[in-house]
Amino acid sequence: MQNIIISGNVGKDAELRTVRDSQVLSFNVGVKNGFGKDAGSVWYRCSLWGKAAEVFAGSLKKGTKVFISGELTHDEYEGKPQFNVRVGSIDTAPRSEAGASNTTADTSVTWDNVTDLDDDVPF
Repeated sequence: MQNIIISGNVGKDAELRTVRDSQVLSFNVGVKNGFGKDAGSVWYRCSLWGKAAEVFAGSLKKGTKVFISGELTHDEYEGKPQFNVRVGSIDTAPRSEAGASNTTADTSVTWDNVTDLDDDVPF
């Protein structure tokens, strides 16, 4: 498994749908890369599942700054690379207009809630 942390902007309003009795929120995040005439963007297709998908459904609008951590997969479609992220945790940057607040939902496993650790080294 490859994990990735990205910071960028939502490309268009997120779409909430139901897949096998579970909610999934799909959205694209653009990340700036390079400087000057070499500047460009890398786009990531993101999916957020379960209760967190419902929580963020109304707040991930085009242009929203997000900080994402999740599992990265890479595909190729018609010769173009496709980067997909199954979101484990997401943070939205506070917006100054209308006093919007920062919202966080963390669906990842953290070391704080892991209780069964085996001290044996596997090698």
